[in-house]
Amino acid sequence: MKLVYFNDFRLGVVSGESVVDVTGIVQEIPHVGPHDLISRLIERFDQYRARLEQAARAGGGTPLSQVRLRAPLPKPGKMLNMAGNYLENGSLKEPRPINGFLKSPNAVIGDGDTIALPDAPVTTFHHEAELGLVIGRKASKIRAADWRSYVFGCVNYIDTSARGLGAPNADNFFLGKSYHTFAPMGPYLVTLDEAGDPQNKPIQLWVDGELRQNYNTNDMGHKIPETLEWATSIATLNPGDILACGTNHQGLGPLQDGDKVEMEIPGLGRLHLNVTDAKKRSWPKGVDRETADRAAGRVRA
Repeated sequence: MKLVYFNDFRLGVVSGESVVDVTGIVQEIPHVGPHDLISRLIERFDQYRARLEQAARAGGGTPLSQVRLRAPLPKPGKMLNMAGNYLENGSLKEPRPINGFLKSPNAVIGDGDTIALPDAPVTTFHHEAELGLVIGRKASKIRAADWRSYVFGCVNYIDTSARGLGAPNADNFFLGKSYHTFAPMGPYLVTLDEAGDPQNKPIQLWVDGELRQNYNTNDMGHKIPETLEWATSIATLNPGDILACGTNHQGLGPLQDGDKVEMEIPGLGRLHLNVTDAKKRSWPKGVDRETADRAAGRVRA
């Protein structure tokens, strides 16, 4: 099932090329705002699934082309991003030490929205296309073998990054990752049964129609079961929280004023974004080879 928020945060189920408004079905769930409603629906999904499916089959929806799609998770309780979690197309013989960081939920935007590059003394801004896993039930100290029972679904997710801030050679994750608009996601939240195998998903990202990132989640150094076991050994993940699985750095490139960005993982829809920069800064277009080589261990950091 594909869940969306649309227009003034009506909850919908995507049926073909239309969206069916199901807000009335879930309105009885106690909640404060759309961010709370979707998390509580995820937690109670087994109670509502049949009614949502019936509504989608009944039709009477509105064409997707006639609505404004919003972020399907407007403000997750937690967004945990894996860091350096890919083998860079096999360039690394073994994975880096497992690592991650929290990103501000206030950074979330949705399909058709604009990434606003801040007035900060950066060396560049990068796009990082990632698979986002959405937690389905309270997860604390889980076993790797049980990971599927804790994952509700998947989303397209872009970890927008500001480079060169803070002390040299320091891991300034929060500083470079949590600006407003730096966590685009969507357009859909797709349940795991419909999304397919998240450990074998091609991920693509385009800037102005040029393909930049093009890799598969099977290149992860720390696979999904291990990452969930590790993450929940440290912090409890709750329904509606996101675990972003990291990115392959071989296609990273700069973002700058006027760019049109698209990202797609098969089955999860295509995410469309604009980029704006009041300072009108510019960098060479295309793949950032220095970053790609450094991530693959071809040059020293």
